[in-house]
Amino acid sequence: MNTNKNEHRVVLTGMGAITPLGHDVETIWANLLAGKCGIRPTEHFDAATFPTQFSAQVVDYDYRNFVEHPEYHEHAGLNTRFALGAARQAWANSGLDKVADLDRDRIGLYLGSGEGTLDFENYVATNLKAWDPDKRAIDAVKWAQAARGAFDVYRETEQEANMTLAHVAMELGVSGPAYNCLTACAASTQAIGEAYEILRRGDADVMISGGAHSMIHPLGVTGFNRLTALSTRNDSCITASRPFNRTRDGFVLGEGSGMVVLETLEHAKARGATILAELIGYGSSADAYRITDIHPEGRGPIGAMRQALKQAGLEPTDIDYISAHGTGTKENDSIETRAVKAVFGDAAKSIPVSSVKSMLGHLIAAAGAVELITCLLAMRDSKIPPTINLHEPDPDLDLDYVPNAARDRQVDVALSNSFGFGGQNDTVIIRRFDA
Repeated sequence: MNTNKNEHRVVLTGMGAITPLGHDVETIWANLLAGKCGIRPTEHFDAATFPTQFSAQVVDYDYRNFVEHPEYHEHAGLNTRFALGAARQAWANSGLDKVADLDRDRIGLYLGSGEGTLDFENYVATNLKAWDPDKRAIDAVKWAQAARGAFDVYRETEQEANMTLAHVAMELGVSGPAYNCLTACAASTQAIGEAYEILRRGDADVMISGGAHSMIHPLGVTGFNRLTALSTRNDSCITASRPFNRTRDGFVLGEGSGMVVLETLEHAKARGATILAELIGYGSSADAYRITDIHPEGRGPIGAMRQALKQAGLEPTDIDYISAHGTGTKENDSIETRAVKAVFGDAAKSIPVSSVKSMLGHLIAAAGAVELITCLLAMRDSKIPPTINLHEPDPDLDLDYVPNAARDRQVDVALSNSFGFGGQNDTVIIRRFDA
């Protein structure tokens, strides 16, 4: 653990989310505890000819209901629109919207988001019919013709990876440190961890952090189908996301955004903020193995979890709940289980481990932030969300995955894992606040 006496304690004071299970934190949480599933046949485009014809989509969402300046975001991509709703919620939940004398140069952003080009690609492929469902490919000539018109709708600048960051900064009027990362499925957890480090060393007083993503379009689905990463359970999509189940066959693509507000303890106390929890540990590692495969021994996830525990000054027995990456692919669930057992030893089987991806789908860059929010809520309400669709346990996976029903349990310390393509692994640990 870093013993620098000048480092700042970091607390969480706000949260917001837009997901397939709702457009506000309390609705999402109630649906998670009830074991509801947000997966449905895909409506964003005609998926009838695709191996996977379902996804976890955000429906009936209008960002203009959340922002103060909708005219600023007319050309924003879908991921940015999700981020705006989540960020506005987190800002209000933190009470910062009621503070008159904020030093906005000391309020920063660190987001895990990007890939705005995919909105453009979706527009071309779906609306301008460049997509050939028989060939499952983009016709290059049609693409080139369509591109001339597409930029009348999507400004070129909106394709840059940092545009979500720019829109959120503009909407909230914050001008402190501004960073963006796109480390696949680990992005928002990494963003939160790095925001924590910025606050610890005193480079800002407040950081808004999290992620946003949407890949539910022909190219996104095709790419994951080609990797055989998606479930193809088209006859029963509501049960398709089944982490840790013996019959799991891949993850379900989702979309949305999760945002949290982090502050130095001094700043939060000075303004009388309600403190949700303290962030006490962060670990990050690379597998250095393969682009789309986790190292079979889980050395990257093991490294991230051990780093986070060390920084937090905790023993394995101190953890009350683990929010698993838990995608529902054969490899991920097996290797994450192996990694947890390697890190936690004899304590592993007594720690509840669950995956809300069974209900939300996989929100890709936004997943980690939303899952950290579920840890905050588990701590607040002493309830652990379930892993649904876990009716046929894999005999090789022997942890307590909280199958099918939420559980009452006091949570004082929670750990959240996120692992991404490219071998990126990130872990954060939060603790019930104690002044």
